[in-house]
Amino acid sequence: MLFSYKTINKNGEREEGDIEAFSLDLAISSLQRRGLIVSTIKLKDESGGDILQKIPFLNRVSNKDIVILSRQMSTLFEAQVSALRVFKLIGAEAENITLRKHLLEVVDDLQGGSSISAALSKHPDIFSDFYVNMVKTGEESGHIDQTFLYLADYMDRTYEVTSKAKNALIYPAFVIFTFISVMILMFTVIVPKIGAIIKDSAQEIPIYTKIVFWVSDLFVNNWLVMLLLLFALIAGVVWYGRTEEGKRWISNARLHIPYIGDLYRKLYLSRFSDNMSTMILSGIPMLKAIEVTSSIIDNEIYKEVLNESLAKIKAGQALSAALGERKEMPNMLIQMIRVGEETGELGSILKTMSKFYQREVMNAVDTLVGMIEPIMIVALGVGVGILLASVLMPIYNIASTAS
Repeated sequence: MLFSYKTINKNGEREEGDIEAFSLDLAISSLQRRGLIVSTIKLKDESGGDILQKIPFLNRVSNKDIVILSRQMSTLFEAQVSALRVFKLIGAEAENITLRKHLLEVVDDLQGGSSISAALSKHPDIFSDFYVNMVKTGEESGHIDQTFLYLADYMDRTYEVTSKAKNALIYPAFVIFTFISVMILMFTVIVPKIGAIIKDSAQEIPIYTKIVFWVSDLFVNNWLVMLLLLFALIAGVVWYGRTEEGKRWISNARLHIPYIGDLYRKLYLSRFSDNMSTMILSGIPMLKAIEVTSSIIDNEIYKEVLNESLAKIKAGQALSAALGERKEMPNMLIQMIRVGEETGELGSILKTMSKFYQREVMNAVDTLVGMIEPIMIVALGVGVGILLASVLMPIYNIASTAS
């Protein structure tokens, strides 16, 4: 926590500043050890700290925060620092207010005798099932420092792959947003003025120009109705997307969009291989590894594949045989898993496949971006050209008639 203080030093001079400490008592003790007499001390957030820090949206816990946290914990555990001390130190130093709050609650649970994994499991928004199970395995094996290092490396890889896939869609989204904004501006400002001139000329208006004028009238005279319909459509899509049927439909649609579907498939296979290899190499039983992976793979179709496989493995089937019955799992991955089962090196084989699919995701993203840019430029050019032709052709006819 950050405290603001005012003190008097040995020379009777007044000093003021900020100090980081886990609690108010520790902050006062730290100042007194410096030979200072504390006159005023209070939590800085309560004394008018940065108001932006109090906005939850701006203080969400990002993947980067958890990676840094994991590396810090790995270093401190490796230095033989006790778990309680580790979380106290990191909780006091955390810049993110939300993360600090959760870490201090973990400290309270540890002081009450809870294990690290049990304390972390009470904060599912911050620490996933995968994270908690990895920590639990680390506690049982006595290699908690290595576990946090594995977690940091894993989350780094996941963040790199996922962020590149998301960033690839930023440029097309920006271009589409700009195009829609320009079209709305033209339909509401420019087309109505030009339309008035064309209508006053009393000449025959082509059908495509009438369609443009109709759309323009819709934007100008019924904008409130269109806005309400848009909000209703968005609300309906969001509601449907939260239902079980909607989640499954969206997950299935993602996998069947041309080119983009291939990117999503490789992304999910990369996530599956990476999760499974990390957990198996850490000593987590296969059934538990599959169960945890299915809960965090973020696609209903692949979740269904893993849940079905889990039931078949419990009935005595091998992992390769269980996964091989679904077309969503490529034959190459199944063959590699079978080799891993036969050699006893399943974790290492899955790690190799994880690296392979990560490279495939990167290549697919680069290819997709290379394809999207020219397609978007051509599509926007055609759209603008049709709109301009629909408006300018009648004006050209008016000018020809007048001359």
